[in-house]
Amino acid sequence: MDQQVPEGAIAVVGMSGRFPGAPDLAAYWANLRGGVCSLTDFDAPAGEVGTKGLLADADRFEADLFGFHRTEAAALDPQHRLLLETAWAALEDAGYDPLRAPARTGVYVGGSPTEHALAAATGREPAARIGATQVRLLTDREFLAPWISYRLGLDGPSMNVQTACSTSLTAVHLAAQALLLGECDTALAGGVSVDAVRPRGYVHVDGGIYAPDGRCRPFDEKAAGTVPGNGVGVVVLRRLEDALADGDPVRAVLRGSAVTNDGATKVGFTAPGVDRQTAAIAEAWEAAGLDPARVQYLEAHGTGTELGDRIELAAAGAAFAGASGVRLGSVKSNIGHLDAAAGVAALIKTVLMLEHGALAPTVNVESPHPDLESSPFRLVTEAGTVWPRPADGSGRLAGVTSVGIGGTNVHVVLEEAPPRPAPAPAPAGGPFVLPLSARTEGQLQVLARRLAEWLRAEGAPSSLAEVAHTLRTGRTALPVRTYVVASGPAEAAEKLAAGVRDPHPLGEAWLAGGEVAWPEAPEGTRRVSLPTYPFAGESHGALTLERPVQQPAAAEADPEGDLQAAVAGALREALGLDASEAALDRTYFEAGGDSLTAVHLVSRMSDEFGVDVPIDLFLEQLTLAELAARIVELRSGDDELGALLDEFESEA
Repeated sequence: MDQQVPEGAIAVVGMSGRFPGAPDLAAYWANLRGGVCSLTDFDAPAGEVGTKGLLADADRFEADLFGFHRTEAAALDPQHRLLLETAWAALEDAGYDPLRAPARTGVYVGGSPTEHALAAATGREPAARIGATQVRLLTDREFLAPWISYRLGLDGPSMNVQTACSTSLTAVHLAAQALLLGECDTALAGGVSVDAVRPRGYVHVDGGIYAPDGRCRPFDEKAAGTVPGNGVGVVVLRRLEDALADGDPVRAVLRGSAVTNDGATKVGFTAPGVDRQTAAIAEAWEAAGLDPARVQYLEAHGTGTELGDRIELAAAGAAFAGASGVRLGSVKSNIGHLDAAAGVAALIKTVLMLEHGALAPTVNVESPHPDLESSPFRLVTEAGTVWPRPADGSGRLAGVTSVGIGGTNVHVVLEEAPPRPAPAPAPAGGPFVLPLSARTEGQLQVLARRLAEWLRAEGAPSSLAEVAHTLRTGRTALPVRTYVVASGPAEAAEKLAAGVRDPHPLGEAWLAGGEVAWPEAPEGTRRVSLPTYPFAGESHGALTLERPVQQPAAAEADPEGDLQAAVAGALREALGLDASEAALDRTYFEAGGDSLTAVHLVSRMSDEFGVDVPIDLFLEQLTLAELAARIVELRSGDDELGALLDEFESEA
């Protein structure tokens, strides 16, 4: 039976994120549900508060998966690295192959300023390695969205969004609007904030925004400031009618959203305002076609600053004046203020609560603010709080607010996902071939273990046909492969855990590599949210503004004897190659070179070695070793010509 779809409804069909204390959304939910404060305390210099919402392994990146060589990966800002991997995982969570996403998929994301980008822009070494233009392309947050579109082959609109602290929720609003206008059919939206990968404290100033004791206490009468944090989150959005028709795993429904700005109606540029926050909430619920009095939960911006919390309570209280008993919370108490990623962290938290029918507590609260007593809100402070459905049997409803310095206010209305229809009957005859792949054997084992655990977990789908369909069509085929053959989830989990592989023609074709002509799934077979790719990239570090330790000056190289080795070293460095001789056995383009890097190398050969290299030389079918030798020959030719000219001038 067809489901009735509300006008303007947008489905959240996939999500992925990494937050302090949580490498994935399963860990994120476990921490939130349990009331865990994931802020990290550490030693900091005098005058600083040593606390932050740290993101573990923020410098790691599976560069080869995305086509970056080692030197490029080291230059690539950690925010770019994390957002690429998170976009990949979000598409997988939606049941789509990241390299074969639906046509007209748009990207709407934003990021924060970073120490890495600033160090790259002001230091000499990155530009000397790969050129100033390439450095900017790899570090500037202006290119966060285009890199995702380029590396994943997404051909919808690709836009960077910047509204300070409300960036990622603004991105969600813009993505939803683009879907409703028909500018795209699928959209990735979210944000990232990694100001530095190393532990770095902050300076507390009386009257400032940061807490004196390293704890964020939203809506507490002793709230005295926020704590910075790092994180990344991406959601995949589609029009609800399309998502239901295509069998997507709908995780929640975005019923409406709105954006306003305070303009000049506030005491200062950085201060929040009441009236336009109220307007954003009212306009979002009007866009949803819903009475604001029906709201059950509000995920607030909730920075834990005395002024910000008081103004937000006043604004939300006016917007929800007809409601009562509205539960209130702020994820900043758990993970800190994630700046450009704060809104998507709050959105994902709320989707998880809707899915699980439970309310996550706001932590660190000692005494709720007295203003709450005369408001429609009740702060959630106890773990294990059940979120009941409305008495009329309708879906749970929540609002999510994000407020940016400069006055950009965003509000989103979320509703729990509609009940999923029963799966299509499994075709007679079974069993099913479940294909898995990864880049390494270790990652393949992790993936198999996670899938086995997922199949055993409560709430796992009963239809193995849907699991097989998702694995066959919703994952990129990678070189290291395995498969299992099973008739049901329990059997599949057992074989995955034990590494048992029964021979099957389709499975053997999968192991042989290449594409497999999988049989068409029965009509009505749906995608399901399965464990996503277990990234295991190496550390590529991050640039820092700290002064490096001065090294003793190296002895000058023999300009003649070491010239070819020096030229070869410059080629290796620009292309991110290892020191082996075999690394130079490839042509320039086979080794990952491109036109921009060639332009940089032409300039570098002139500046460092005094050789005028024609750029066409990089197009010739020469190995890098042969290319280095030719460049040395050009230098020798220049020297001989120079000697002849000197001799001619002396005789004249």
